[in-house]
Amino acid sequence: MPPADLAVYPRGMRTLPAVILKPREEDRLLRGHPWVFDNEIRAVNGTATSGGEVHIYSAQGRFLGTGLWSPVSKIRVRRYSDSDTPFDADFIAPRLERAIAIRAACRNPETDSSRAVFAEADGLPGLIVDRYVGIDDKGTKGSWLVTQFLSKGMDDRRELILAALDSAYRPTGIMERSEASVRRLEGLASRSAIVAGTVPEAVLITENGLLFRAEIGSGQKTGWFLDQPENRAAAARYASGKVVLDCFCNAGGFSLASAASGASLVRALDSSSDAIKSVQANAELNGLGNSIQTETGDAFDYLRRAGQEGQHYGLVILDPPAFAKNKASLDGAARGYKEINLQALKLLEPGGILATFSCSYWLSRERFLAILEDAARDAGARIRYLEERSQAQDHPVVSGYPESRYLKGFIVEKMAF
Repeated sequence: MPPADLAVYPRGMRTLPAVILKPREEDRLLRGHPWVFDNEIRAVNGTATSGGEVHIYSAQGRFLGTGLWSPVSKIRVRRYSDSDTPFDADFIAPRLERAIAIRAACRNPETDSSRAVFAEADGLPGLIVDRYVGIDDKGTKGSWLVTQFLSKGMDDRRELILAALDSAYRPTGIMERSEASVRRLEGLASRSAIVAGTVPEAVLITENGLLFRAEIGSGQKTGWFLDQPENRAAAARYASGKVVLDCFCNAGGFSLASAASGASLVRALDSSSDAIKSVQANAELNGLGNSIQTETGDAFDYLRRAGQEGQHYGLVILDPPAFAKNKASLDGAARGYKEINLQALKLLEPGGILATFSCSYWLSRERFLAILEDAARDAGARIRYLEERSQAQDHPVVSGYPESRYLKGFIVEKMAF
């Protein structure tokens, strides 16, 4: 008999509201997916409170775990445990300990900052924590956490989580940057504030042995894109002696890595004048100012114009923002990815290298690969695959949860024969 009709819960389990799925909607959860969507729910036995704990059952009465209820979001339940586990300090502490251990095992000795908690992939759904280790504007060494509470359940447990983070990491300070648009879907307002200790506007961090200014108080996301250090180093390995074009350069991670690896010249392009100023400042920090030229402009326009002018590059890097924000925008995004890769391949000299990335979850690896091959065909080029890239190891991928694998990348050669 389905639990919606039961008056007695299984022995030893707490009495929580029971979310009953429609028939055959449990398959995805059995494979490990942590979300229950609103249209998958048949009934709720008991009164589920906003942000509160609920049990999840299949239509046949199979217990599927415990999650946090969000009454206004399409993601109605975020499962955090396969068992009947209270979400308390005793639950959070071992999750953080495991997250710390995983990061320590894969630590890059030349990169000191990392993603400390990657939400569902670390068993803490709706929580992002980035850890910055570096030097503040007074020249003092320290470590800072920047947090994002992205779900109702996590937001309701904010103080509990902040205390656990302070105990686990002992940071110099903690900054909250809960400004992502997904909070609106959870019925939450934007929030940004220093919540513990002292936090400077920016810190100097080290990535691949280079210094960068991370604006943790006001920059994009939490101040720096921490998911690409290995990819920046990988692309830079092909830069020696080449003229490099870095499109969508942001604060210059790929540009500086390429210049430091011996590029004869790097042209860093971004539509944001603030980003270009950051590239220039970071280049000066590392003594690379003479190797990097900057330009403010639209990458689509620049790529077309450069082709018309007969420009050629030995290495082109494409790391655009997510063109596909949702499923409805996927076709338009695909056209955008096709265009920039087509124009980039036309600009490459024979034997030149293209390092191309997509951080759009909605654009699958297979479709991105097909776009790249179509672009090569239309450019009259053959490409040789040298490397396939993904997100940094501190952004772990979890089985059954494809949303955790969002970053795709390929490094290819424009064949000279």
